Amino acid sequence: MRLNEIAYTDAKPVEGYGPGFFRVGGEVYHGALITGPSGTQAWSGYEDKQALIALAGRIDVLFVGTGAEITHVPADLRRELEDAGVGVESMSSPAACRTYNVLLSEGRRVALAVLPV
Repeated sequence: MRLNEIAYTDAKPVEGYGPGFFRVGGEVYHGALITGPSGTQAWSGYEDKQALIALAGRIDVLFVGTGAEITHVPADLRRELEDAGVGVESMSSPAACRTYNVLLSEGRRVALAVLPV
């Protein structure tokens, strides 16, 4: 087996998660968060559209972790993000964290908005 060291660019990977928290780049965050090329910050949820739209131009895809179960991203939020040129992929939060980490390690322009499990 060949092992390669992963070098992340300007964003940090999700290293762990549990009930109500996420560990990103060695720091623990409680509650929902956004992480990507702009750093990691608290997120107020779907009502906080501006924090997500501000990522336009810096990312190609936003992974939205919807908690323990998969649910739809509100249609108006999805439309606004797509109109701004950001692809939106919704999935459970654990799957979103894993997918974000894989694409981040490949150097892709991605961000993650995630609700706690």
